Amino acid sequence: MINFWIGLPIPFRFVLLAILGIVGGAVANYVIYTWCWFPRPIDPWAKPSEKAPPRRPIDRVPILGWFTLSRESSLHGRGFWIRPLLIETGLAIALPLLYWYETQVGGLLPLDQLAGAKAAAVLTSFQGWGHTIFFCHAVLLFLMVAATFIDFDEQTIPDQITIPGTLFALVFAALTINGFMPTAFPVGVEPKQFLQTTFQMPWTPVDPKWWTRTGLMTGLLIWSGWCFALADRRLILRRGMAKAIEFFCAGLVRHSTWKLLLGIWAVGVVVISIVYCIGGSNWLGLLSSLIGLAVGGGVIWAIRIIASSAMGVEAMGFGDVTLMAMIGAFVGWQAAVIAFFLAPFAAIAIVLFQYIVTRQPRIPFGPYLCAGTAMTVVGWDAVSNQWLMPNLSALGAFILWLCLAMLGLMGVMLFVWRHIKQAVFAR
Repeated sequence: MINFWIGLPIPFRFVLLAILGIVGGAVANYVIYTWCWFPRPIDPWAKPSEKAPPRRPIDRVPILGWFTLSRESSLHGRGFWIRPLLIETGLAIALPLLYWYETQVGGLLPLDQLAGAKAAAVLTSFQGWGHTIFFCHAVLLFLMVAATFIDFDEQTIPDQITIPGTLFALVFAALTINGFMPTAFPVGVEPKQFLQTTFQMPWTPVDPKWWTRTGLMTGLLIWSGWCFALADRRLILRRGMAKAIEFFCAGLVRHSTWKLLLGIWAVGVVVISIVYCIGGSNWLGLLSSLIGLAVGGGVIWAIRIIASSAMGVEAMGFGDVTLMAMIGAFVGWQAAVIAFFLAPFAAIAIVLFQYIVTRQPRIPFGPYLCAGTAMTVVGWDAVSNQWLMPNLSALGAFILWLCLAMLGLMGVMLFVWRHIKQAVFAR
């Protein structure tokens, strides 16, 4: 399939990708307006408002249809049609650009460190791998667009986006390890080879324990933890620990969706066990995706717990946890960590733009994480090959202790700020 695609003329590929971007943008718009907590009758493929004039065939033509739907501005607000139009147009441009960047010019590779002929040879050999990475990132892009704009509108991210997205990432990683981005090796010097960025550091061989029951139990534990995190969990301590446990267990089965979640968990246990038995790159890819899920979601979950406890209020929604878990499953734990640290820089631009457009200074954290992920992908060579990997190689396990210390310091600072704010503004 990849060979057939590569055999097509480049301009034709760009046109097809632009069309796919338009269609993907139309699907994203449908999801944004119908999968949210409070659906709105805006999308032309959804049921229209009772007060709206009859829909016309031209209304359902991507991009162009939004100009004709502007006649419903009195129902949905002035200029409501501009954002969905820009989403479809933006994806029509972004998808070919991403393809060109990742597959045609080797934007993920440190080609500037190689001589001309060697760089050309590396880029040629990277073609198949680059196309697989692009397909993975294209799917992630559509998911992040839908999640971002629902979060803008409602400060929530639906599980209907993050659960299927995470499952797709895990299955894709089990089928091909080439969905992970390249790491230049040796680290910090002219690269001799490019390795998939799995959970293991490139300068050390994969520990044999990950091919034993230790690896299987780790994968099953992460999978079970993710499924448990999706359940309805409420720990209410007002009436004592015994009642808290009783209410907690009752809450897990309060909604009928627990049966579906239990089914997903059981199927996942079987599939993970099968892939473990197959072994090889299939197991390495799946375990890397699971560890990316655990690190991506775990970092946000830990911050949520610490910040909420220190501030006495909920610091961020759990949708941010499931979103980052999905992102980690797609790109691995290294890229998830980088995306988290880049998110505040993306937030500066997003907050300024949001304030100029809507005069609202406060926006949810999900768009920051998605923007940080996009920055990580586009700047992969700089942030990973030239920064993260050399620092990990030099500092080793000290990085983990440094991160834990930063989490603790954050909790202390938020706790102190909470009491300062209460003392100053409570008067």
